[in-house]
Amino acid sequence: MLEDESGRLRVIGETLNSHYVTGCILAALGTEKADGAFQVIATQYADLPRQPQRWEREDSDRTAGKKLKKEHDRSGKVAIVSGLEITGTEDDDLTLDLLLEYLTGEATGPTEQSNAARITRLIVAGNSLSHASPIISREDFATKKSQKKQVYGYDASAYNATPAEKLDTFLTQILPTLPITILPGASDPANVALPQQPLHPALFPHSRAFANPPAQSNESLQGLDSVTNPWEGDIEGWRCLGTGGQTVEDLLKYVEEVEPLEVMEMMLRWRCIAPTAPDTLWCYPFQDDDPLLLRECPHIYFAGNMDKFGRRVIDGPAGQKVLLVAVPRFRETGQIVLVDMESMEVELVECGVVQPGS
Repeated sequence: MLEDESGRLRVIGETLNSHYVTGCILAALGTEKADGAFQVIATQYADLPRQPQRWEREDSDRTAGKKLKKEHDRSGKVAIVSGLEITGTEDDDLTLDLLLEYLTGEATGPTEQSNAARITRLIVAGNSLSHASPIISREDFATKKSQKKQVYGYDASAYNATPAEKLDTFLTQILPTLPITILPGASDPANVALPQQPLHPALFPHSRAFANPPAQSNESLQGLDSVTNPWEGDIEGWRCLGTGGQTVEDLLKYVEEVEPLEVMEMMLRWRCIAPTAPDTLWCYPFQDDDPLLLRECPHIYFAGNMDKFGRRVIDGPAGQKVLLVAVPRFRETGQIVLVDMESMEVELVECGVVQPGS
């Protein structure tokens, strides 16, 4: 179907076989058949929107304030990790300790230590906690319902604060060294409908002391930033766009033999971050504006909680260049992604224990 504010139209044609999913924004060229169907000959999407120059937002703000433009120092690296899935058990301790020691430069050799010393920010891209979503799965709901009768559907005795406490402690140990940007994910205690709102400060009684008050600019240089999912902001002058991975995972349910990086590329070219919302992905019903539409082209686009690591650079019709990064789940792979904010080179670091004899 093609659908707009005037109605729906049934479409046919080989062009639509494997290129699009529900929610795509496109134009179709074709002819109407006798049975009322629309025979599509060709389709066209909008492609990448305008891409701002590096430091454009900061320089424009300084110009508006009649301040001189400052010289920018050489940028470092940004570490991106997702899928920590902290459960509160002892199984978390070793992997979290290894990650903490790497980010703070305590467990590395000379080469790795120089890399760790250049890390200027940590981004946690969703699913920091395991089984903390406000909506549990059908299986878990059936199990809990059979075990004990709940009052108003809530069992206070089943609440476990240990995972949130461990996450808070983990962030507190890193924050004196690195600023942190944390996005909620599907398993985190945030609203389920996109865009997910930032994780509540009450979850971080210790690390929230590092949080900054609301800043005038979109770029934060220090402290704890609890942001929305999807999130768009400036890091080292580059426009960054990131998600916890739900938008990519939901779209992959309807297409075959397609990699996450290809899905991420098409989302940018369709100028829609979540095309399957609200059909199969929960979304807040905005009436006058849609924050999930892409109005400016980012320089970096990352998606967390992917099955494996991936990177790709795509080009736009007006010279745009976008770095796509698929960030794997840390709990399953032990992998961290480092992005050099000067050269845009991507490095994959793996934290793990070497077994004897391997």
